[in-house]
Amino acid sequence: GVAERRAYCPALAALQKKLEELELDEQQRKRLEAFLTQKQKVGELKDDDFEKICELGAGNGGVVFKVSHRPSGLIMARKLIHLEIKPAIRNQIIRELQVLHECNSPYIVGFYGAFYSDGEISICMEHMDGGSLDQSLKKAGKIPEQILGKVSIAVIKGLSYLREKHKIMHRDVKPSNILVNSRGEIKLCDFGVSGQLIDSMANSFVGTRSYMSPERLQGTHYSVQSDIWSMGLSLVEMAIGRFPIPPPDAKELEQIFGFPVEGEAACSESSPKPQPPGRPGSSYGSDSRPPMAIFELLDYIVNEPPPKLPGIFSSEFQEFVNKCLVKNPAERADLKQLMVSVHI
Repeated sequence: GVAERRAYCPALAALQKKLEELELDEQQRKRLEAFLTQKQKVGELKDDDFEKICELGAGNGGVVFKVSHRPSGLIMARKLIHLEIKPAIRNQIIRELQVLHECNSPYIVGFYGAFYSDGEISICMEHMDGGSLDQSLKKAGKIPEQILGKVSIAVIKGLSYLREKHKIMHRDVKPSNILVNSRGEIKLCDFGVSGQLIDSMANSFVGTRSYMSPERLQGTHYSVQSDIWSMGLSLVEMAIGRFPIPPPDAKELEQIFGFPVEGEAACSESSPKPQPPGRPGSSYGSDSRPPMAIFELLDYIVNEPPPKLPGIFSSEFQEFVNKCLVKNPAERADLKQLMVSVHI
């Protein structure tokens, strides 16, 4: 009613003020305001109000569907996380996820709401029609350096926003959590905003690869510096078209780029080195190396030198990635340093 609408005004005014602090350009401001205006049409989210359109992806403990929200007519992405947990815990998760309503930035995927229904937690988000960068990577083979420059800027600005405005780190930066759309926007999703959700999903990791920093793999204290490692590793992967650990040898680099490439100091070994983890026997062509087991891979990340970009990339890009992939988090570049970095 009228009283409610009046009560909502201070909240709206506060939001307006927060948006003004963000130093957005005209286009970004308009887009963010348009999203928030659309969002006002969305009442309480309920399971019956959604119509499934198609599956967008699965992974990390959940499935994401493209859905239509009938009452508002909006297209959304709905992530469903199946969790067998007590009501008190799921209520806490839903409560903690409400912080996402305040995460309004051009570099963060928009949030419509979260609710629990029938054994599943639903997180409803802006639909990004370009999908994730790992989907782009599968389609394109590799992503050009020029585009990765734009990706770096968006990730750094997204991480800086989460840190400065909400005091949270992402915890899961990787190509599948960087989304793009047909307007050319690049946004982060799936960051660790609910401590209880992180705890409840702690044993859902099943992967063949890890974007975790050496310090995090060793179980020591970790911070936003850990996200910077993950970003660096993701950039190398997208640049060369495969998970960068263990590093490709000269022969494989030539297969990837179609001409001899100066890469790691090539030491000719007679024994075949193991391949990176992932789809065995696929795109590696004549590569005879067996895929690395997950433990071997984690051991490599902790104990071997960090990956590098091959020499065909610009020295600025190589330098940028090297600053991100320093094993000691205290010596690794931080967000502020990267923001002013040459690459950007």
